[in-house]
Amino acid sequence: MNNEELQSKKRAAELYDSGAINEFEVGTTEGLKQIHRFLFQDVFDFAGKIRDVDLAKGNFRFAPAMYLNDTLKTINSLPENTFDEIIKKYVEMNVAHPFREGNGRATRIWLDQILKKRLGKCVDWSKVGKEEYLSAMERSPINDLEIRTLLEGALTSDIDDREVYMKGIQSSYDYEDQSEYDVHNLFGF
Repeated sequence: MNNEELQSKKRAAELYDSGAINEFEVGTTEGLKQIHRFLFQDVFDFAGKIRDVDLAKGNFRFAPAMYLNDTLKTINSLPENTFDEIIKKYVEMNVAHPFREGNGRATRIWLDQILKKRLGKCVDWSKVGKEEYLSAMERSPINDLEIRTLLEGALTSDIDDREVYMKGIQSSYDYEDQSEYDVHNLFGF
């Protein structure tokens, strides 16, 4: 049994159903910390806490811990008025990777909150294939055109649709190879 997956998926549903997501800061590191803390409060003692260790995935090294706070301040100050600016900010936050674990799942919700606030849109993640997404994100620090194009094609105006949100949670976990529990079976939609 994958306790992390089950517990944090329960929290992801609660985040939406309780309306707590609407109380969090939008587009800031603090808002991302709030999302992360909510999702992972039952599984990580570091939930919502900025990491103090260096991280790498494959050959890619994320922002060094010793510069992370300065990096996050810079990201906070990035503009988020257009779709392109928002995606640039999202890519930069992914490169920063502020938490030891759970970055992608929290940051995708964070991205949708920015898109909702600024553009009245969100990503229908169920329309974004895992391999295409991971490949585009891997290349995004060099050139974000591919991830921008992929996500732009999946935008929806259904920003208050629980089904869009829950399908997004399922897709987000699928990207992380955590698909033992289906949110449809757990929480219905």
